[in-house]
Amino acid sequence: MKVILKETIESLGIIGSMVNVADGYARNYLLPQGKAVIDSHQNRKIIEQARTKFELQIAMEKAHAEEMAKRLEGVTCTITAKVAEEDRLYGSITIHDIIEALEAKDIKIEKRMLLLPEPIKAIGTYKVPIRVYKDVEPEITIEVVPE
Repeated sequence: MKVILKETIESLGIIGSMVNVADGYARNYLLPQGKAVIDSHQNRKIIEQARTKFELQIAMEKAHAEEMAKRLEGVTCTITAKVAEEDRLYGSITIHDIIEALEAKDIKIEKRMLLLPEPIKAIGTYKVPIRVYKDVEPEITIEVVPE
């Protein structure tokens, strides 16, 4: 089913774009939540009239994301963990641990924003990117030290 997005949805696209989604996803989630409208000639006209409003909203979202990226750039979090021999951790440092360390510094991010390919399992310094917006991905530094 073709729909026109009324707000930016990271997995689908930006506000005002036409996307093709599964019928059930559109009927059960996007349309009832008011996040999209069915693609029709009349709805396209309405969206085109509201295009300037959408462009302003996109610019505001991007500006907010760039401001957040500036705050995140260069942030260093130190996480202590129990260590076995050869500097291997007993457990691992996961996304949840990193989010807790950032919250201790009054930085709130969502779990899906953190791009950690696999849990950290050794002591050291790691660069972890955070997707704040579509093309805005600052990196934070995670230092894992023995307890």
